[in-house]
Order: sequence, then structure tokens, then C-alpha cells
Amino acid sequence: CSALLLFISIMTMFMSGVVAIFEYDLKKIIALSTLSQLGMMMFSISLGLYELAFFHLLTHALFKALLFLCAGILIHGAGNTQDIRSFGGLSLNFPLVTVCMNLANLSLCGVPFLAGFYSKDLIVELACQYSWGIFVLLMMFICLSLTVLYSVRLTYLSFVGPYGGG
Repeated sequence: CSALLLFISIMTMFMSGVVAIFEYDLKKIIALSTLSQLGMMMFSISLGLYELAFFHLLTHALFKALLFLCAGILIHGAGNTQDIRSFGGLSLNFPLVTVCMNLANLSLCGVPFLAGFYSKDLIVELACQYSWGIFVLLMMFICLSLTVLYSVRLTYLSFVGPYGGG
């Protein structure tokens, strides 16, 4: 049963990460990252790490709430559009939102000394100690890399890239 949950959780993390990379709707990207993190929690449960899954749920709720608050401000400030292709260069108009959203994205990626690091790193560290095989570990690290990739893409298209609005 735990092997089935392990497989489903890894596939959930992988597929939601891949879809988030090719998505342009801001709220869908954030929702897909939530789905990826739920996969991470189920991955933790499949390894028997119930307390860590709950800890990740709590830390994830905090930085995800900040992400959605920042997204709402950006959508409102960009003329009620959710398409990140029409954002670009918003760091000049929304410096505080830029800082908050980047902190939340960095926490989502598991950057050390931010909230997501403390829960995600423990899950990854203990998963490396289990003997599920190299494929499970490789997929886990690919899924973690996808999280970083779509977070950096979101930050670039929203705050750094050229303005794409009409």
C-alpha cells in the first residue's frame, strides 16, 4: 500500500511540476505548486513520516497564503489579468510585493533558513536514508528541481522580464 502511495505521490509531484512550467495563468501556477507540495506530503506519508508531512502542511500553508495574497495584488495592479506574459517589470511598480513574493517563492523552493527549508529538507534527508532505490530518489530530486524551475520562471516573467501588456 505504501509503495502505491509512493508511486502516486511522485507522479503527482512530477506531473504538476511539468504542467506548471508550461502554464501562463498566475493562479493556476500557484495552484499547481500546491498540488506538487501535496504530492510531497503524500510522499512523506508513504515513507511513514507522518509528523513531517503535517509540519510541511503547516509551513506550506503560511508561504502559500503569502503567495496568493501577492498574486491578488499583482492581478489587481495589472488590470485584472492573470496572464503572466502581460506582467513583466512589475518590480518597479510593486517593490514590496516583489520582495514578499520572492521570499514566498524561495521558501517554496526550500532555500535554507526559510520556512519551507525546515520541513522539505527533513523529508528529503530521511527519504535518502530509505532503501527504495535510485529511481525514487532520482524522481524526487527531479520533482524538486521542477519546483525551482517554475518558481524562477514565474519570478522572471512577472518581475524581471520585459513588459508584455498592451
